[in-house]
Amino acid sequence: MRIKKAREPRPPGRLRLWLTDRTRVMVVILAAIAVVLYCVLVPLHAAAYGAPVAVTMALAVAAVGSPAIGVRYPNVSIILFTGSVVLIPLMISRDAVAGAPWPWSVPMLIAFAVQVAAITIRQGWRSGLIQFAIGSAAGVTAAVMLPSVPSGNSLIVTTSVVGGIYLVAVLFAGRLRLGDELTRERAHTAQEQARRELVEERTRIARELHDVVAHSMSLIQVQASTARYRVTELPEEAAAEFDDIAASARGALTEMRRILGVLRTEDHAAELAPQRGIDDVPALVETTRRAGAAVSLSQAVSDEVSTATQLAVYRITQEALSNAVRHAPGSAISVSLTADASDVHLRVRNDHDGTTRTTGGHGLRGMNERAALLGGTVSAGPTTDGAWLVEAIVPRHPASAAEGSS
Repeated sequence: MRIKKAREPRPPGRLRLWLTDRTRVMVVILAAIAVVLYCVLVPLHAAAYGAPVAVTMALAVAAVGSPAIGVRYPNVSIILFTGSVVLIPLMISRDAVAGAPWPWSVPMLIAFAVQVAAITIRQGWRSGLIQFAIGSAAGVTAAVMLPSVPSGNSLIVTTSVVGGIYLVAVLFAGRLRLGDELTRERAHTAQEQARRELVEERTRIARELHDVVAHSMSLIQVQASTARYRVTELPEEAAAEFDDIAASARGALTEMRRILGVLRTEDHAAELAPQRGIDDVPALVETTRRAGAAVSLSQAVSDEVSTATQLAVYRITQEALSNAVRHAPGSAISVSLTADASDVHLRVRNDHDGTTRTTGGHGLRGMNERAALLGGTVSAGPTTDGAWLVEAIVPRHPASAAEGSS
């Protein structure tokens, strides 16, 4: 039975992750534009228009920095920009601007266009329209307060240019929203496709287990149960062995049915059934003894232990005993199960030469995965005196215990 291994996507690089944060990228771009505009606006208004340098520097920060602020705080940005639009033109000398564009200088016109575009793209067309209307009204207010300075052409040009920028920003913002919706739909579709493929794969595995493994186990159980009736003059000891084989097969079939139920459940919810635990370890050891192995058990776990830990300890013990019987038949096996205030400690040792043992099977990997899932550890390897030792440490009460795992 082959199981398809999903191809893991390549994790994106740091630069790509950084660029996917639209807010961060937008702030950086607007900050760069603000620096350029500030370096032009302050010298121009101070030298060409006769504005006070200190006041112009302070007001220019509000004017060119408002677009970047508006990414997160649109209302604060609109207030700061509108106030600067009214005050900056009033700081210039009347004589110096007789033939210059007023109340909107070229740097302020660009700042106005950037502000409207940033608010529209980030907050939507309504907020952008509000900023466009209030900013235009602020320019008219400044012109009304100094009627002796010609301002008609500047107002008309600024309103026309920024109005065009606003329309472009509305279209661009709509395109971005449409792209975001398409991205969400693609992600949802991909998620549904992945879920459907997972369900199909789980169903296929369940079908293979039912048709192949479960069928074979049923045959073993039937043959073992009927051996005493089919074979004449069968010794009583052999008949008892066949009965034990049949009982083990029935237990395996019960476990198989529960696994099949989990695999065929789309929400991954396990069937409610009694789980194996630490109290079942003596029975497991006794079953191993009946198979012909010399197993000794030392168990001292009396206090409360979580269900997940009990199941993990039982399965690790089961796998360790199975490995010992398979790889070291006839060797003495000792099982020690103790607990302290925080962990359950399991030691399974057999007096077999560890140099002949392989560690690349699925059993040891499964033991490690069970322990790691609960925050524990498993180690397996030869000892200094030539034995083979499996040690497991599992928390008594894991922080994220998978109580329903099997």
